[in-house]
Amino acid sequence: MDFLSEAQALFPETVAFRRQFHQHPELAFSEFETARIVSEELKRLGYSVLNGIGTTGVTGFLGSTSVKPLIMMRFDMDALPIQEASGAEYASQTLGVMHACGHDAHTAIGLTTARLIAKHHQDLDASFLLVFQPAEEIGQGALAMLEDGLFSAQMPDFALGVHVWNSLPSGSFVIKTGELMAGSGMFTIRVLGKGGHAALPHQAINPIAAGAQIVTTLHNITAQSVNPLEAAVVGVTMFHAGTANNIIPEQAELQGTIRFFSGELWHLLNQKIQTVARDTASAFGCEVEISLLQNTPPLVNNAAAALAAQTALKRILPEAALLTDYRTMGSEDMALFLEKVPGVFIFVGSGGQVENGGFPHHHPCFDIDESVLPYSCALLLQTAVELISSNKQENH
Repeated sequence: MDFLSEAQALFPETVAFRRQFHQHPELAFSEFETARIVSEELKRLGYSVLNGIGTTGVTGFLGSTSVKPLIMMRFDMDALPIQEASGAEYASQTLGVMHACGHDAHTAIGLTTARLIAKHHQDLDASFLLVFQPAEEIGQGALAMLEDGLFSAQMPDFALGVHVWNSLPSGSFVIKTGELMAGSGMFTIRVLGKGGHAALPHQAINPIAAGAQIVTTLHNITAQSVNPLEAAVVGVTMFHAGTANNIIPEQAELQGTIRFFSGELWHLLNQKIQTVARDTASAFGCEVEISLLQNTPPLVNNAAAALAAQTALKRILPEAALLTDYRTMGSEDMALFLEKVPGVFIFVGSGGQVENGGFPHHHPCFDIDESVLPYSCALLLQTAVELISSNKQENH
């Protein structure tokens, strides 16, 4: 089976799907039209389809509970609250919403992969569960699908996923054993002061001054508390306070992100954030209310699955640039699936051939080199073949 040639032959259809999704992006848990198109296409291809899993998720099953291994492939569908400025002829038609991370491409890759699986299903000797997931951008879609019984009928034996990656040039791939993406969390710190007239600051307690000092100190946490050989991020990304220039407000609110590669580091950063916030606020005469939430764990690739994907890449694209030591502080809730199912998440370089690639993810001008779409489909399918082969050998 020459999956790459077949995927390239379907390139026009893949691009058409990708551009259709790009023109009509939908935010987390609102992917109703995207889910409808996915559902109809999977049904047309002969899959057993379930809709509404985790609100707007869709699954397509092809095979039998008696035919193993069961290989899960995951594709995310949601867009971002960004006004597109790419100028592309297929730019978003929805005000303030765009596919600025490539999930339109992932959904299109999923549908083409589904088509090729349906064509070769009898020869592949495995079962397939295709998962079209909502709400990855807010880190809640995978959990919603799991809580809605995604694996209640049968636990997959392997889980596969791809992500177009504009930080790397087209023709390069990241297939790594172990930690690939950081875990993520978020925090909210509400600083409670005492309101008053701006001309009489001695009669008030200004939460903005305390909040500003908290921001500065939080940004020093990783330098002061984390081993320099480890990677971590604590960043304040929102600061809201005040209603007028002559009023000292009652409170200020800070929000931010935490990134980490271990549970120990997550707990350390939690403790440090709370200590900094409370002690700094107290020094200014303020109190604080603190909320910390872990969104996703670190994404960790299974060694055997990563090896299968590396072997697959060498078979279909022997000249491709393979990176095996790449990590990013970005996070992905695919990590929740990989906590339960051995598998691999693959980065497919999509930045074109220009130096430093195209516009970065989450940029208003983000777009991808569409020529990499067939690579993604073929790599998923060939990885599945490698896993099926190794699984059969182990069970004989």
